[in-house]
Amino acid sequence: GETRQANSNHPVGEWVEYPGIRIDKSRYSVTVGNHNLEMPPKELELLFFLASHPNRVFTREQLLENIWGFDFFGESRTVDVHIKRIREKIEDIGDHPDWQIKTVWGVGYKFEVF
Repeated sequence: GETRQANSNHPVGEWVEYPGIRIDKSRYSVTVGNHNLEMPPKELELLFFLASHPNRVFTREQLLENIWGFDFFGESRTVDVHIKRIREKIEDIGDHPDWQIKTVWGVGYKFEVF
């Protein structure tokens, strides 16, 4: 694995930013516009993972594997539920014309950047 300096405020790869949104995994904070969103860890990790790979489509299985790990014995609906909650929180705040969490029917999800 790679070593990260403990004294660094922002280890590389611990946050992603697009117009109107910042996802900081080291602090577990999501800021949309000027609003801090309360988000459980798994929702934040899912959003962070998608946003870290813009415009790339992931299947529910890939997302389960990456976010929940191999030991997860739930069903892929878990991903849908988390995506729905993330979307609701973001959409409560207002428009974000530069990006969206897009459902790719029959495949999965992607963080689409325009």
